[in-house]
Amino acid sequence: MSIKVGDRIPASTVVKVTPDGPEAVDTEAFFAGRTVALFSVPGAFTPTCSARHLPGFIDKATELKAGGVDEIACTAVNDAFVLGAWSGQNKAGDTVTMLADGNADFARAVGLTMDGTKFGMGTRAQRYSMLVRDGVVEQLHVEEPGEFKVSSAEHLLAQL
Repeated sequence: MSIKVGDRIPASTVVKVTPDGPEAVDTEAFFAGRTVALFSVPGAFTPTCSARHLPGFIDKATELKAGGVDEIACTAVNDAFVLGAWSGQNKAGDTVTMLADGNADFARAVGLTMDGTKFGMGTRAQRYSMLVRDGVVEQLHVEEPGEFKVSSAEHLLAQL
């Protein structure tokens, strides 16, 4: 069952990409006491994710923060080293916090997985964005397969 508006972010562990290396992060603690714009991509370095999804959140970061967002985070079913390299290539810096979900534990916990086996990708997270306020999902925008509309930074910004 998929997470929905009004639900709390479930307990899970993701790995934060830091300059000092990977750091385990408890999701309940990460989302507590602040507003986080979280977006999920099926995979780092994939075409839409690299050309539009991540760059959109980088470009709209100032506006999102002016709208009350404390932190912008990206999650993907990739390891922390891949997300770190992707962040570096896109010059995300401190603008977007990368949260690696290498085993898809978080994706499963929120009920937003997809089957990418026919593309050799295994279990991945669906493409979505959500606004999480103090650990509670306030907005959730899940894409239809193959689409990129409602999970964009522009769409989330328009909803603030």
